[in-house]
Amino acid sequence: MSRLLTHFKEHHDQNRHHHRERTLLAGPAVQGIRKGPVLQVSGQLPFDPDTREVVGTSVAEQTAQTLRNVNAVLKAGGATWADVVMLRVYLTDPAHLAEMNEAYAAAVGEPFPARTTVYMLLPPGLLVEVDALAVLDD
Repeated sequence: MSRLLTHFKEHHDQNRHHHRERTLLAGPAVQGIRKGPVLQVSGQLPFDPDTREVVGTSVAEQTAQTLRNVNAVLKAGGATWADVVMLRVYLTDPAHLAEMNEAYAAAVGEPFPARTTVYMLLPPGLLVEVDALAVLDD
């Protein structure tokens, strides 16, 4: 399977007339792409897949939702957290690192994959974004 479209993209397609800002955030992208044993999960944000509303106002709440979204794409691609070899976490503020780490540890569990954390500007109200790279045993 060369392109992986999850319920997130399907839901977005059914609701194209949502607020312009949400449409711009979704962009012309898929939630993940699988080529052979490699699954790249696109950057996930803390949106509820059904309502497309941001879940939570704290970095812990947003990290938990973002990682649930990553997990949903992993499952759709036939992967689990055990298949993830690399995660990239994008935070808006270095002060959020400890809180994000707690939510991250609870959601991902050991053994942890390799990880890079980057600080960047995200759209208003968003505190975290995460993408993942998984390698499956085919």
